[in-house]
Amino acid sequence: MTVGPRVSTWTGTGGTVVEREGIAAVLGDLRPRFGDTALIGGDPARCARVLGVDGIAVSLTTNPVGPGLGELIWYASDTSARLEDLQYTQGQGPGPETAATCTAVMEPDLSRVAPDRWPMLLPDALDLGVRAVFAFPLRVGGACLGTLTLQRGARGGLEGSAGSDVRMLARALTAVVLNGGTVTDAFATAERGSEFYRAVVHQATGMVSAQAEVSLAQALLLLRAHAYRHGRTVVDVSEDVVARRVRFANDGTEPDASGPGRE
Repeated sequence: MTVGPRVSTWTGTGGTVVEREGIAAVLGDLRPRFGDTALIGGDPARCARVLGVDGIAVSLTTNPVGPGLGELIWYASDTSARLEDLQYTQGQGPGPETAATCTAVMEPDLSRVAPDRWPMLLPDALDLGVRAVFAFPLRVGGACLGTLTLQRGARGGLEGSAGSDVRMLARALTAVVLNGGTVTDAFATAERGSEFYRAVVHQATGMVSAQAEVSLAQALLLLRAHAYRHGRTVVDVSEDVVARRVRFANDGTEPDASGPGRE
């Protein structure tokens, strides 16, 4: 892979020359060091600075409960993590759209996006202070392994070489994840007790499936619906399910949150 210079420069607004660390400075750090349990190494905050955005997030798709399920594995900024959680809970947004189509979604001004495109996400994203978002697929042939999402609090497109740099980053991230060895295997099988961000959701989905006597895909929908209805994340609700503070019945009623349930 050919990478760019260590420092990137371009002419910004008003003719100002902008200089920023180049993408080559971060690509070499993406591979985890020996013994590291993370899928991706390096500093995501540094990567966000190189690309001129406020936050960055990488989520991978998994198969146990359908293609819509994603695992947040690498991110910089609480806002990016919250944006990923919102998309995961609501099942809509640039990330899910990119995962479904395996194509980039670039929205430099969220206030100009049609309200019916992401009706639940748009107001919540704007409330978070997100004004521009760019999602890119981690592509393996015609399949989407996951998504790389950038967000910024200021409107406008990616500047300078960032547009080509982020595509180079997506390819590098894909290669790193595919070479993750046993760590990737643990992620792909959603092993119980793993350190992944949403491991608890996998566990809760199985419990809800047994409690409500529905498929795993339907169980995840029940978790998402309950989370959205109560203004919570799927992760928070899943923790309550695993701790037996919430139990889903098989009669279609609202989950019982009055106390521990019985399997």
